[in-house]
Amino acid sequence: MAKGKSKKKKAATSADQKTRRVIAENRKARHRFDVLETLECGLVLVGSEVKTLRDGKVSLNEAYGRMRDGEFWLVGCDIPEYPMATIWNHQPKRPRKLLVHARELRRFANKAHEKGLTLVPLQIYFNERGVAKVLMGLCRGRKLHDKREIKKKADTERDLRRAMRSH
Repeated sequence: MAKGKSKKKKAATSADQKTRRVIAENRKARHRFDVLETLECGLVLVGSEVKTLRDGKVSLNEAYGRMRDGEFWLVGCDIPEYPMATIWNHQPKRPRKLLVHARELRRFANKAHEKGLTLVPLQIYFNERGVAKVLMGLCRGRKLHDKREIKKKADTERDLRRAMRSH
C-alpha cells in the first residue's frame, strides 16, 4: 500500500513539471517577424538526426514551413550528419515532415495563405517524454521602421528598470 502512494506522488510531480529541453531557438525570427500565433508540431526524423539533436547541433536560421500536397514540411533546417552513423547517415538539409492534427493544419495553412503570412520555426525542443517537437509561428514580416520603433521601446524600458533599481 505504501508503494502505491509513492507512485502517485511521483506521477503528480512529473505531470506538474512540464519541462522541455530547448535544443535550438530562432532568435532572429522574433526580431524580423511579428509572431501572431504558434503551433506545436511533431517531427519525422531518422535515428542519426535524433542523435545530432541530442548533441544540440541544429540550425534554424534559414528554415521555414511549407504546405505541399496537403502535408506540412519543414524546409531549410540544417541538422548536420552524425559522425558515428557512417553509411546510415542522413542528408543535412532534407525537407522534414511535420506532424499536426488535420484540423490545426487546415486552420494554420488557411491563415497563412489568405493573409500572406510566413510559417517560421521558432524552437526545436524535446518535450517531457523525450519526443522532438518544433514550435512553428505564424508570422508577419516587420518593416525597418517597425524594428527601429521596437528597439527604442526596449531601450527605454531597460533604462527605466535600471533607474528604478538604482533608487
